[in-house]
Amino acid sequence: MTYSIDFRKKVLAIKTQENLTLLAVSKRFGVGQASVARWSKEIEPQRTRNKPTTKLNWEALAQDVEEHPDSYPYERAARFGVSQQGIAYALKQLNLSRKKNVPTSQSQSTSTTAFPNSVS
Repeated sequence: MTYSIDFRKKVLAIKTQENLTLLAVSKRFGVGQASVARWSKEIEPQRTRNKPTTKLNWEALAQDVEEHPDSYPYERAARFGVSQQGIAYALKQLNLSRKKNVPTSQSQSTSTTAFPNSVS
């Protein structure tokens, strides 16, 4: 939740006037200590991210899925230098399943096992 500039100024003014700690002022106004500390450095809210966006080549990702169908998201993320969440988002946008479709050895067997009748 974004607090107004007026509210931020009010919190910082009371903190200064009454010489309150970050903990005391955060409890008094019901805001986080980190928020009050951030406001004391820069009262204006951030408009942009602190790090540049990373562009993921979706065509290369689709090729990677074809070449390495059993890779885990963390392995793909390491190969592309992005986060696992970025890989998950891109796969969702490409309508590619992240689930492995490797059949188990039991499901591949075609013969049925006949159990011998027990004779008493």
